Amino acid sequence: MDKKQHILGLVRDYIDEKTATKSWVAEEDWVTYSGPVFDSEEYVAAINCLLGEWLVFGENAGKFENAFPRHLGRKYGSLTNSGSSANLLMVAATKSRRFAKQLKDGDKIITPIVCFPTTLNPIIQHRLTPVFVDVELSSLNLDLDKVEELLEADSEIKAIMFAHVLGNPPDMDRLMGLIEKYNLVFLEDACDALGSYYDGKKLGSFGDMSTCSFYPAHHMTMGEGGFVATDSQRTRAIVASIRDWGRACYCNLRKPGDVTSGTACGMRFRNWLPGQPDAVYDHRYVYDEVGYNLKPLDLQAAMGLQQLAKLPMLDSARRENWSKLRAIFEPYRQYFHMPVATPKADPCWFAFLLTIREDAPFDRLDIVEYLEAAKIQTRSYFSGNILAHPGYAHMAQEYADMNATFPNAQLITTNSFFLGTYVGLTDEKISYIERVVRTFFEDLK
Repeated sequence: MDKKQHILGLVRDYIDEKTATKSWVAEEDWVTYSGPVFDSEEYVAAINCLLGEWLVFGENAGKFENAFPRHLGRKYGSLTNSGSSANLLMVAATKSRRFAKQLKDGDKIITPIVCFPTTLNPIIQHRLTPVFVDVELSSLNLDLDKVEELLEADSEIKAIMFAHVLGNPPDMDRLMGLIEKYNLVFLEDACDALGSYYDGKKLGSFGDMSTCSFYPAHHMTMGEGGFVATDSQRTRAIVASIRDWGRACYCNLRKPGDVTSGTACGMRFRNWLPGQPDAVYDHRYVYDEVGYNLKPLDLQAAMGLQQLAKLPMLDSARRENWSKLRAIFEPYRQYFHMPVATPKADPCWFAFLLTIREDAPFDRLDIVEYLEAAKIQTRSYFSGNILAHPGYAHMAQEYADMNATFPNAQLITTNSFFLGTYVGLTDEKISYIERVVRTFFEDLK
């Protein structure tokens, strides 16, 4: 047998045996809120790629870029090294002179004050001005009444950027009406929303651009990874250029990893430099944008291609587990603001969110410590009020009364948490969660 095939066969056998013998024991092992869901296919694909000796963006990445956009209801896209980088690229593209609705330094962008930092950070990093809005208590999505008030009052607002909360969108009919009325750029963070729909349309298909994350906690994973999707070929070229140092050459779009047989445009050596028009220059080293190096490894894409085949199963498990957790907490709904899907929405839930009511006979620390002591993982809802954190506290100085301006954000910071929904939550683990939750409330009496 060929040595490489022998190695791959051993990898497959090792992972299959390891998976077959894996067990979980209640009270001894953690009920994790999420994690990678791999079998031998991902590992074999990764090792096969590694042994092929092409490490950086290559054939697998090109295949992934062609296959993935349809999962967000899009035509085109660029694979990058993380969801955070995807958001960075998405915002950076709006500053390009080639972007159809180019944003300028200081332009204002509405964004929710309750967020994950990497939805907000690119706005700051690209010298745009965040305009914060409070969120709805039921969904934690941005409050569209507040959004409309801001738009009516401030003509300098040029864009809106937010994440669909744990896969559940706001009222997209109303939102898209506001975007059209005020001619806004819409940057859609769908990192928690892969597989989710609004009125039969995929989340990730509404914005000028949208992003997705492949971090291990997300709907699918390649270890690290992210994606920027769009329906515009020009926008896709801008994003790819900024991802690849600002490079003008688009060979990676058509011939990933091929640096020996010419260029995709067929015009490698030409007068490419406007600042020195007499110079004949190599197009591979001409730069259209001020860019970064945010490319993924081809190994990541090889794993991602295997994950795509599992998406229907992974999505189904999240929906089913969310429903099971909803049933567990339903008897205690008087203590919580319970999660509810937005009308017309079909979320593929990233997690099961709970916000404790202010009059409940316990606080978040009580129930979270109880669950964690039973080895059931919990998570706070990301940043809560982002302006309460040390890195952003200076931005809060313009608000005289945070409680009055952002009351729901304040409550979420102290009272919200979530449990996982991923496929690793087996029926055995769900039953254990139910038993622990029931005991917690029995002990309250």
